[in-house]
Amino acid sequence: MSGFLEPVASRHGGLLRLYPDPPGMGLSSGEGVNSTLDVLDAVEHYVDETIGTQPFALIGESYGGYLARALARRRAKQVTGLALICPIGTAVARDDRDLPAAEIRRTDPTFWNTLHDTDPAAAESFGELVVVRDAPTYERFASDIAPGLTRGDRTTQARITAAYALADPPESGRGPAFGGPTLIVTGRQDMCVGYRDQLALLDHYPHATFAVLDTAGHNAQIERPEAVTALVGDWLERVGVDAGWAVKMCTTLISQHPSRFN
Repeated sequence: MSGFLEPVASRHGGLLRLYPDPPGMGLSSGEGVNSTLDVLDAVEHYVDETIGTQPFALIGESYGGYLARALARRRAKQVTGLALICPIGTAVARDDRDLPAAEIRRTDPTFWNTLHDTDPAAAESFGELVVVRDAPTYERFASDIAPGLTRGDRTTQARITAAYALADPPESGRGPAFGGPTLIVTGRQDMCVGYRDQLALLDHYPHATFAVLDTAGHNAQIERPEAVTALVGDWLERVGVDAGWAVKMCTTLISQHPSRFN
């Protein structure tokens, strides 16, 4: 996530940025983690150890967006703002999601054919995740997303998948609405989590900017970088970053590969 967040976050002086790998993802151990609830508990423990009681803003992508919403509910008085990039919506299980039809929006034939001929494995990994197949998008994929796809504990991920949904949803009626500045970015062609299920979140986030970006799949930040950067910058301004902290839930490994964990 640092690839697209650092350029905008670094413009806000004094903002500490933290990019933790949740359990079983990246280089973090998955020992003792058997469910999303366990992941959430571990993330909250990380906040206790690293941030303590100071206020912070929270960004989550895909599965990280689900975790971020749950953490914001637990820490409503501490979280100053919430940003969700292509998050899982109200339907957690993949088979229950309202997804758009598969569609490739833009392809550079010369680039795509060359990649397919020279590195078929890279073409397959890249091609199944994006709706824009061109060189600039691939460069962002290769630097920001592909490294995470090779890391992580598959055994832990399988255990989490088997107990994926939280028994108490982040937007359940037992908790108040989250009143802080919120951003929800979705891709119109996101075949992984969609965009319609996220619309149902709006009532719980009364100060949310909601964007459905055309020509964007589950990796809107690499397919529509200028739009996502502008939206995140606007959100940071609304949060008032000079006095805030930011925790970015880095879940690239498990949240951006449709055939693995999302």
